[in-house]
Amino acid sequence: MSHQLCPNSCDCFVSLPPSSSSPVVIFAKNSDRPYMEVQEVVYYPAATYPPGSKVLCTYIEVEQAPKTLAVILSRPAWLWGAEMGANEMGVCIGNEAVWTKEPVVEHEALLGMDLVRLALERSTSAKAGVQVITELLASYGQGGSCKEEPEPFMYHNTFLICDRQEAYVLETAGQYWAAEKITEGARNISNQLSVGTDIWQKHQQLCSHALSQGWWNEKEEFNFRKVYSLEKQPVRMEAAKARFKAGQELLKKQEGHITVETMLHILRDKNSGICMDSGGFRTTGSMISILPQSNLPCIHLITATPDPCRSVFKPFVFGTEVTQVPWLLSPVFGEKDPLRQIPRFKTQVDRRHELYKHHQKALEACEGNEEALRMLQKKQREIEADNLLVVSKLLDGSKKPDLTDIFHLSVEKELALYKEFNK
Repeated sequence: MSHQLCPNSCDCFVSLPPSSSSPVVIFAKNSDRPYMEVQEVVYYPAATYPPGSKVLCTYIEVEQAPKTLAVILSRPAWLWGAEMGANEMGVCIGNEAVWTKEPVVEHEALLGMDLVRLALERSTSAKAGVQVITELLASYGQGGSCKEEPEPFMYHNTFLICDRQEAYVLETAGQYWAAEKITEGARNISNQLSVGTDIWQKHQQLCSHALSQGWWNEKEEFNFRKVYSLEKQPVRMEAAKARFKAGQELLKKQEGHITVETMLHILRDKNSGICMDSGGFRTTGSMISILPQSNLPCIHLITATPDPCRSVFKPFVFGTEVTQVPWLLSPVFGEKDPLRQIPRFKTQVDRRHELYKHHQKALEACEGNEEALRMLQKKQREIEADNLLVVSKLLDGSKKPDLTDIFHLSVEKELALYKEFNK
């Protein structure tokens, strides 16, 4: 399917002081994917590997790192990588689809989502994340279908990478890339090239390649966005411009006062299209991370269900008590998985995890009954308010993060709510 016809969109945001209202970095992302795709939330503890180890990503094997960091990932349940996630060192990454003048070649390599997970597992800082992704890009390339369907759907990737101190926008066009460093203020990305002349690092042949293709005349200052962007944008990328501008305006409106609540409102903004439900796509998962510029714990709020307006953000904190929450884990099909069958994706399987199933059943039970839907959303917001109170206590130091697995307890409470509605 051509990218002109296939809708795809995501929105990533980051706020650093002085745009943040307190000394914290705030990361946020809405992951917009095919309407029926399930997004699971998986936790992997830190691990060590013997020399020469390999790891099978979605399509290809790569050299495994000697050590990997603990990570929490929100990912489409059929693939290896992640749409967004964080590691125990306070690094957060989200990716987005992009199409440029550099053609998308139909071959299997690393998905952008594989690069997200690989970088989180291997990077102790956002700066290191840029290096990990660009080195993997040089060694293995990017490619492969990004949808669980027989007809290939491919794109290149942009990334928003941040930690407690700084952020980077890393944008790619095939093997070529440019990165912008952000040390203050707010920034967003939305399915288009946005790095202009403020380039922190770039591919060695980025400019010479553009010159050889006739995209740049060398007389003007090199502007990555202008030089590598398609002259005639696909319909979906034109729509992304409106979302990008709306995201900028929403951030600017709260400049100096951006909080977790600000990001909650932005991710739930339907008028802008940031909270998406159109053209067979919708927001299938959302995440907000609070990264204090101190020794306080980083906190990651994750939905694990579609549509943030009808979901609960639940707090996750890395600690000794953390384990995988079973109700967020999708079924495993091994070698019978349509991903592993050749040709791929000729059959479909049910990847819904328990929270997803009960969340959808509760919404279905409220269909045609506005009062029931209002009651469900009221109770969802009550659970979320309790979760945000926990976040507040963690950030003011009045609650120790390793006393219990707050994420597990929050999911358990939400699941109980849906089961009550499904009786």
